[in-house]
Amino acid sequence: MSGAVGVGSRYDGGAGGGGRDAGGGLGDGAGDDPEALLRARLRRADEQIETPPGLWDRIRESGSGPTPAVVALPRRRPYAVALTVAAAVAAVLLGVWWLMRPGSVSVRPAGPPPTVKITVYNSERACRTGRSLECALRLAKDPHTAYAARGNSAGRVWHGDDLAARCVVTDGRMVRDEEGVTSTRWYLVTSGQGVRGWLPGVRTRNTREVPECPDGVG
Repeated sequence: MSGAVGVGSRYDGGAGGGGRDAGGGLGDGAGDDPEALLRARLRRADEQIETPPGLWDRIRESGSGPTPAVVALPRRRPYAVALTVAAAVAAVLLGVWWLMRPGSVSVRPAGPPPTVKITVYNSERACRTGRSLECALRLAKDPHTAYAARGNSAGRVWHGDDLAARCVVTDGRMVRDEEGVTSTRWYLVTSGQGVRGWLPGVRTRNTREVPECPDGVG
């Protein structure tokens, strides 16, 4: 081949316009060099690529996510804070008092007062068996009234009966039994049949401690 091959107006500013571009050739100014021809075709393909409309806007929108909302915490009111502090201080003071209290107070359930069991004693040997009226011993209504006075009888008991003694008075009416034993002690008792009255101290041989009756009893 002879003569020069034009490279097209695109690459030489319009010179050599009679090249292959005009005759339906490659028009890439590469001649017969395959490497130059490939470079020319790549440049043309790169120049012909068009960016789709709005592509960059969509990229920016997808890259910038929504800013997380910042939720403001509610502010505590001054009186609410003061109330919380006061409650905490009260709890601490209560704990200190509980640890340093002078003594624990035990609350007992309501119920009958404690009693002491005592046994009836009859000094007459003949009346230590059987339950005849002649051998019955009186429970008095009032320990400060004569034992045998009319109307001072609350019930009857016999030798060997077990009674529940609640308390005792030591300044009652003096009573003497058949053996000459005397005593001013009177026990407030309840019999097995539920009879409540006062038993003279000479009618028992009690050896157990019985609490004294409170004021107003007896």
